[in-house]
Amino acid sequence: MSAHSPTSPASTSLTRGMVLLFAFCCGAIVANIYYAQPIIELIAPDVGLSSTMASLIVSLTQIGYALGLFFLVPLGDLLENRRLMILTTVVAIASLLAAAFTDRPNVFLLVSLLVGFSSVSVQVLIPLAAHLAPEESRGRVVGGIMGGLLLGILLARPISSVVADHFGWRAMFMIAAALMAAISIVLALTVPKRQPDHSASYGQLLGSLGTLLRQQPLLRQRAFYQACMFATFSLFWTAVPLELSRNHGLSQTEIALFALVGAIGAIAAPIAGRLADAGHTRIASLLAMLLASLSFLPAFIHPLYSVIGLAVTGVVLDFCVQMNMVLGQRTIYALDAKSRSRLNALYMTSIFVGGAFGSSIASAVYEHGGWLWVVIIGSAFPLMALLSFLSASKKHSLATA
Repeated sequence: MSAHSPTSPASTSLTRGMVLLFAFCCGAIVANIYYAQPIIELIAPDVGLSSTMASLIVSLTQIGYALGLFFLVPLGDLLENRRLMILTTVVAIASLLAAAFTDRPNVFLLVSLLVGFSSVSVQVLIPLAAHLAPEESRGRVVGGIMGGLLLGILLARPISSVVADHFGWRAMFMIAAALMAAISIVLALTVPKRQPDHSASYGQLLGSLGTLLRQQPLLRQRAFYQACMFATFSLFWTAVPLELSRNHGLSQTEIALFALVGAIGAIAAPIAGRLADAGHTRIASLLAMLLASLSFLPAFIHPLYSVIGLAVTGVVLDFCVQMNMVLGQRTIYALDAKSRSRLNALYMTSIFVGGAFGSSIASAVYEHGGWLWVVIIGSAFPLMALLSFLSASKKHSLATA
């Protein structure tokens, strides 16, 4: 199929309605990775996992997603995009149903891996939207869709807690499977076909990832910035439930409501997209990293208002992380149109490596040093990104002087 055939994105107009639909699909798909996180203490005894092994449910889901990012998302530059998304969504349906009905611990851990692995269709959909969008509005389109993705991440935990509390944890996976079935139909009916103009084999495609990483310094830089930002994001949202329950006496339902406050940060995505389209990527990136470094401080203003301070931290941090992510995507999508899926795979894999690191150290950091240590380490990650960004900007200024 040629790049200008009737079924190519070039002939398809990306309407506002399609952007909203893509945003909803992205949020619903990515939520699959996070449903289990707040309810592992309910799942583990039911499927025969010990309390010490329960965290493997979350870890394997994240590992599965990282594997999918590396091995499946690059196929977006080789295979017809709509078919690839529908196939991965079908695997997600089967995995979620298996999770809902299995009673065997090893099987549940395996399907947890598959749930993460099959939820990467969202990272095929976003580069496709970038292809569909005209250059002058690409940042706004990507920002709008990323807003939906962040809402999916932030809303998955409280929704899962409420559903499990009222209907049992298995109901959450059944509902998620039904939602994926509906989304697969939506994708089939609304997403235009796109056959990439790429003739390499799958092995060559994977091999080219290293080449892209070496040849694109902007990709390396934006991946590092966002990995640091997402490490802080994961550190905060893993540690803050411990702080809220132990030191502020909040119940699980109240913690779920607290998590909803963070969803306000999703408004950053369309704002970031518009700033990028207007040529303000540098100043917006600078502000995002600077504010993220300072976002932990409100909790120390006054002990009486510490919960409000934590909420402010959550909103500001989510806003900054989302803004920086969209700015980075807008930048890397402009590097090479034929390699957008692979560029996105490398970018997102780096981000989730940072996120996995942040969440993996959260409990140990909090247990050993309390919220003060969380503040220090959480502020250090975006500060590292900021210093790296300033250094790269200085080198670029000297090179172009």
